[in-house]
Amino acid sequence: MRLALLPTLILLALAPLAQAQTPAPAAAPTPAVDAGKPLAVVNGKEIPALYGELVKREMAQGQPDSPELATRVRESLISLELLSRAALDKGLDKDPQLAAVLDIRRKDQLAKAYLEDYVKAHPVTDAEIQTTYDKAKAGPIEPEYLARHILVKTETEAKKIIADLGKKAKFEDLAKKHSQDPGSAKNGGGLDWSNRGVFVKEFSDAMVSLKKGETTKTPVKTQFGYHVIRLDDTRQPQLPPLDAVRGEITKQLQQQRVRDAIAAARADAKIE
Repeated sequence: MRLALLPTLILLALAPLAQAQTPAPAAAPTPAVDAGKPLAVVNGKEIPALYGELVKREMAQGQPDSPELATRVRESLISLELLSRAALDKGLDKDPQLAAVLDIRRKDQLAKAYLEDYVKAHPVTDAEIQTTYDKAKAGPIEPEYLARHILVKTETEAKKIIADLGKKAKFEDLAKKHSQDPGSAKNGGGLDWSNRGVFVKEFSDAMVSLKKGETTKTPVKTQFGYHVIRLDDTRQPQLPPLDAVRGEITKQLQQQRVRDAIAAARADAKIE
């Protein structure tokens, strides 16, 4: 299980980092850690080797295991032990806000561990994947639309563009010149193939009401401004083969497991 460690620990790791910037000769592989031997003993307090392994995952950031990394991990945990002990000696753990933060982080890790365990104990089966796929295959599939738009700030500007289009101006040229949407303006207002769900309601309602090749007769107002929309094409997408979406279906079902676990925990709780 991957633990989210305190940002302080990562910051402490930066102290010896400067020394590690100079390339060093290739070192022999770091020997396996003896789980029974502490990583260090600080003022009589042992730092378990397991702590070092957990912190090393956070600090590695894709680096190969090395003596330099092991040293950084050890030094960081020693500093963390000393500073946390100093905070306890000063009574900082009695501060209500700090105590609340520590409690929330502890509960967060416990909750993640429980959900991971629940998903592991209730694995997604091939039968469930097949059933989910068959249900999607049998149901209606949302059409996809290929549209262009010109986004401007005012209704007056949008009406002027519609009038220019009526005078045989090219939609693509007007989009490049006037559209406030930088992502599509350079493409002549062109948007990617998408179903209506990716657009805000006002835009999608106007778009799906158009026939192929038709442009909106009046400006379409959304939270972003005023749009002039042209529908270039529509298509009915085909559901990919099961093997192509198996991973995605598995993730969806695992997310449902998580929702089930949360619902079960809340169902037995007395909440006031």
